[in-house]
Order: sequence, then C-alpha cells, then structure tokens
Amino acid sequence: MTLEKSLLEKVREAAYKYALLNAYKHSGKAELKPVISKIIAEIPEIRRHVREVIDIVRETINEVNQLPIEKQKEIIEKNWPELLEEKPRTEEKSLPPLPNAAKGRVVTRFAPNPDYTIHLGNARPALLSYWYAEMYEGKMILRFEDTDPRTKAPFPEAYDRIRNDLKWLGIKWNEEYIQSLRLPILYNALRELIKHGGAYVDKCSPKEFKKLRDSGKPCPHRELPPEKHLEELDRIFEGYYSEGEAVVRVKTDLSHPDPSVRDWVAARIIDTSKTPHPIVGDKYILWPTYNLAAAIDDHLMGVTHILRAKEHVSNTIKQKFLYDHMGWKYPETIHFGRLSLEGVILSKSRMRKMIVEYNMEPYDDPRFGTLSGLRRRGIVRETLWRIIKDVGINVIDARISYVNLAAINRSIIDPQAKRYMAIEEALPLKLIGFNNSIEAHVLRHPSTRETYNYIIKPGDIVYISQKDFNIIQNKMFRLMGIGNFALTRPVFSKNYIGFEARLISLSAKEAKQYRAPIIQWVKLEQSIRVKLIIPKETNLETRILLAEKALTNEELGNIVQFYRIGFARIDSKEPEEIKCIFAHE
Repeated sequence: MTLEKSLLEKVREAAYKYALLNAYKHSGKAELKPVISKIIAEIPEIRRHVREVIDIVRETINEVNQLPIEKQKEIIEKNWPELLEEKPRTEEKSLPPLPNAAKGRVVTRFAPNPDYTIHLGNARPALLSYWYAEMYEGKMILRFEDTDPRTKAPFPEAYDRIRNDLKWLGIKWNEEYIQSLRLPILYNALRELIKHGGAYVDKCSPKEFKKLRDSGKPCPHRELPPEKHLEELDRIFEGYYSEGEAVVRVKTDLSHPDPSVRDWVAARIIDTSKTPHPIVGDKYILWPTYNLAAAIDDHLMGVTHILRAKEHVSNTIKQKFLYDHMGWKYPETIHFGRLSLEGVILSKSRMRKMIVEYNMEPYDDPRFGTLSGLRRRGIVRETLWRIIKDVGINVIDARISYVNLAAINRSIIDPQAKRYMAIEEALPLKLIGFNNSIEAHVLRHPSTRETYNYIIKPGDIVYISQKDFNIIQNKMFRLMGIGNFALTRPVFSKNYIGFEARLISLSAKEAKQYRAPIIQWVKLEQSIRVKLIIPKETNLETRILLAEKALTNEELGNIVQFYRIGFARIDSKEPEEIKCIFAHE
C-alpha cells in the first residue's frame, strides 16, 4: 500500500458508511460500483489509487451485506442520520387544470394532416392532449384529417411516420380514425345540417361570391328552401357539377368583421381522377373542408377539450356557427401561442422547397425541426417533454433557442453517454522515457468509473490533434489516462518522422499542480475513422475525426460524447467508418 494510514482510515469509514446506505436502499445488499463512486466523490485524492482500496471496499460490503436491513438502518441513524433525510426535489412544472373538466369524462384529440410528418410545433398539441387525457383519466383520440386530396395532399407514408413519432414521444392513444374513410358519415351530417337550414349549395363563381361577401350581401342561392339544397347536393354526388361550379357553404353572420367567417366553404368538388387520394383513390368527388370535417367529428367522437394553436381562433369561430345550427355544445377550446426553435427549420413549405433545392432527406434531415430530424440529431424525447411542459398552454408565442434546448438535452443525456477520445488532423508522437509498459485507463463515464484500458509500451506512437500540438510546445502536458510528458526534439529517421514525447511522471496531482493541458490521443491500430456531420441551417458541415476503435461497440442510435468536442448520435456504421450526427457541446 502506498496510501498513508490516515487516508486509509478515511476510506474505511467512507466505505462502511456508503455500503450501509446502498444496502439499506437496495433490499439489504450493497453493490461495489455505486459505493466506490460515493467514496471517490468524498475523497477525490484516492481516484488514482482505486486499485489499492478496492479489496477494502469489497470486504466492507461483504460485512455490511451480512447484517439484517433493520440493523443497517439502526447504524446509519446512530452515526449518519443526515443520510436518511429526504432531499428536496425540484418540482416538475405542472399543467394548469382544464376548464369544466371532470375525472373520467375528458376526451382530447390530436388531429394531424398527413401531408408531412410531425415537427416540434405539432408535438405540443399532441403531448398536451395526451397529458391532459392522462391527468383526468380520460381518453385521447388520434384522427388523421386527410380530406384535401389536392392542396394539402396526404403522403401515403406520412400516416405511419406520424404514428411512429407519437410512439417515440411516449404517447398512447385510445382510438384512431382516418377521416377519408369516414366520408359517408360526414355526408350524413352534412345532410342534417342542410335540413336544419344551416348550410346551402352555392353556384356563384368565386369572384361573384367574394364581391357579395365583402359587401355583406347574401348569395342568391342562400335562402332557397332546404329541400332544394338537398336536391342540389344529390346532383353533386351524381357528378352533375364539375370542379368549381358549386360548393356547400355554412350560414354565418354576413356582417361578421372577419370576411373569412362569412358563409365559409364546408365542402367542395375535387376531380380526384386527376389527383387521386392515397387511401380512397377517386371514389369521392365532394370533399369536406377542414372546418366541416373537424367540427362534425369532434361532436360525433365526444371530444370535450380541444388544445390547439391560436392560429385556429378563426376556425373556432366558424365551427361554432355549425354547432349552433345543429344545437350541439361546442367543446372547451384552449388556444396557445406558436412554439418555434432557433436554428432549425419548422415550416413545412420551406422543408419541401429545400428538399428539392438541396436534395435533402425528406423527413429526418437533421437541419429540420421534425421529430425524426431532432431525434437523428441526438435530441431525446425527455428534452421535448420538459420544453413543452415549461411552455405549457401560454397564449404568448414562445421562441426556444437551440442553446437552451441543448442545455436541457445535455443534462438528460450526460449521465448515460459514454466518453470517447477523438482527434483531428493527426500528428504522431513517439513516447519515450520509460522502460516498462504502462497501463492507460481512459474513463468511459465519470459516474460509473468504467474505463477502457490500453497497454502503452516504450516507443509506441500515438496521434494527437494538430490544434493540441500547437499548445503543448515548451510545456508539460498530460496524455489522457497515461501520464505527464514533454516534447523533445523532432526526429527524422528511416522508420519515424515526427516528435518524441518524454515521460516526466504518472502523477495526475502533479499535472493539476502545474496546470498541464490534458491531451487526447489515439493509437492508429486501435482507431476508427469518424465522419462527424454538423447541421447548420442550410448546410451540413463535415469534420473527419480519428476516434477510439472501442466506439464500434456502440449500437446505432446511441448518443456518445467525444471529449472536448461534444455529444453526437451514431447514425451509421461501416467496417472502416462511423458516421455521427453532432448534437451539441
């Protein structure tokens, strides 16, 4: 033993204390790793001497594990009662109560248009709808609103992508509907609306109707009896009218200050022989608009609370006219502000444009703010949970900086992500000044104390980054996990051209005392090429790294940390190269 007697006594006491605590918290049986971690946190100077004290800790754990759990608690209470005190927890921000909500009676819905996949903005109503349904022991409905086969044509693959994204978010829905499969149900409701005098078939040209609308005057067809409009509706179904020759409108207030509210379009004719729907093809020619389909289905499905962005305020006003005609009670509606994220693209139209212009991947390009894009970038779902819960249902727009998102993400992934050394612009160093092999210990994670061990022999060549070489000249430096070195002269020989580094000492304490920079390194024969992709707003920057070959043991999708570079997600693996997407520092 090289440790002083006083230090050994401190280790024994700490080992006994933390073995008792770990055992008491885990059914009377302590484990080695967490106890060692606690000891090192309390006595950091023994970090380099763990091998010397590990037997002492093992013996102590064995001794403690023989005690009944009641005795373990008794000893802790007598000597270290503070260890059993509950530490105050940081309370997670809770959601405010819903208006007029009762346990077991809340029904929410998330109703995406499958014309693309989900992005961060869509995740907000999805999560809020799910959380509130859970909070009130109610149910959540997933409804695909796909009744526009032309302007917002559904993508066949988007349905499953949305389902998968919701599952990744941790959302479980109780019921699922696809509106294009419900058109006969919507048609029946439309007939009832016309019978109630709440809708009519308008045969004015769009230009003519706009002129009447803007002046607050009715369309000449508006006051015809419901029976006449039902006949006209049948003629639409029979194919008598072509696209643009007739629409169905909901009667509203012709003097409403918002012209778009005045007698809004409930259904329109679309020639699906030219633009077939991906699910029902060209089976239907009359297609409900968003406001008609959403309003009717919310009622038929028993939705009690709608959570959506404030851009839907005018839609809420429009739909309430329909509910009044039918004598229905409108759901409680909560409108919240827009959620945006700096540094990523959230606009669907802009994404589509960039896909064409820059040949980008359509859904999970890491420059996009889609859930699949953020996930590919190494952003975990718990980060999105925290952001959306913090923002809540505030009506004010929220703009999240990527720096803040990264800080939250870092706090979540840091306890799990393994560390790896990686260098750029490799320069060789020949290690000299010692006669026997050195066992190098590269820390994989500070909390678990897991290490990866290398054998360094006299004369071995390691590679460091060019930028690190520039800061170690004329000063002592520490090669991570090996020891303290100083550069000697450059060498020009038949077998080696480069610099030599002479070992000064192995002491980490000495490196700290002299503030020696800690330098990463790799051995060429134990390395792997890494292509690190760094997303920018409109381009992808590529950096080539040389990393520890142990990285190949990581699975696809794992998030790792490259020392002094940052966190990255493993995107693909080939025998000679690993591609990673940079998340953040």
